[in-house]
Amino acid sequence: MSDKNSIPHHVAIVMDGNGRWAKKRFLPRTAGHREGVKAVKSTIEACAKSGVKILTLFAFSSENWKRPKTEVISLMDLFVSSLEKEVKSLVESGVKLKFIGDRKQFSQKLQNKIQESELATSVNSDFQLNIAANYGGRWDVVQACQKLCKQVSEGDLSLEDISEERFSNNLSTAQIPDPDLLIRTAGEQRISNFLIWQAAYTEFYYADVFWPDFDKQQLQMAIEEYGRRKRKFGLTQEQLEGNANA
Repeated sequence: MSDKNSIPHHVAIVMDGNGRWAKKRFLPRTAGHREGVKAVKSTIEACAKSGVKILTLFAFSSENWKRPKTEVISLMDLFVSSLEKEVKSLVESGVKLKFIGDRKQFSQKLQNKIQESELATSVNSDFQLNIAANYGGRWDVVQACQKLCKQVSEGDLSLEDISEERFSNNLSTAQIPDPDLLIRTAGEQRISNFLIWQAAYTEFYYADVFWPDFDKQQLQMAIEEYGRRKRKFGLTQEQLEGNANA
């Protein structure tokens, strides 16, 4: 049986490579995005079976609006259709769904679907799936600062009361523990404005496969690598060993 500390409680994934997967097969980029949805479903199942309790997926960044208009429209349609098809299954599987990001830029139809899906799964507690859509780490930090500044200006908070914990509680990920493991596919080795505050002590793993090809074996490799890491959180190895023997 695996040591519980060898299994990440919260896994975050930058799902990269849908377009390149499609291009390699002489298909339109939209075909890669549709195939990527299948990888999402299998990854949710694999995470739950592995003992992971929270999965956060970077689905659409605030910078992705700069992509070709036809691709953005296709992605929005895919969001809507996926929610319509999968919410019932998520409810039955005990998955709680939460969206993080600035949803105001989405169509009213998509905003309604997001709200409906969150409400439908709100009582579930077996597994939590967070979808980062129109999300950016810098945006998240700025909007948290705006909330705190408003509280200070209205006299509800003093500057001295602002702490790391209070700041974290004003992020879009409030009440969600920081990710233990962040996986990025397609071989890219950068964070791309994803969870920049939350990932301060996160372990990173880079998979050399495009997202549509990411499967349970790839996930297991990432988890096994995580299990070999020594997370020090600023402590020395001697301190860690001393705590373990206490």
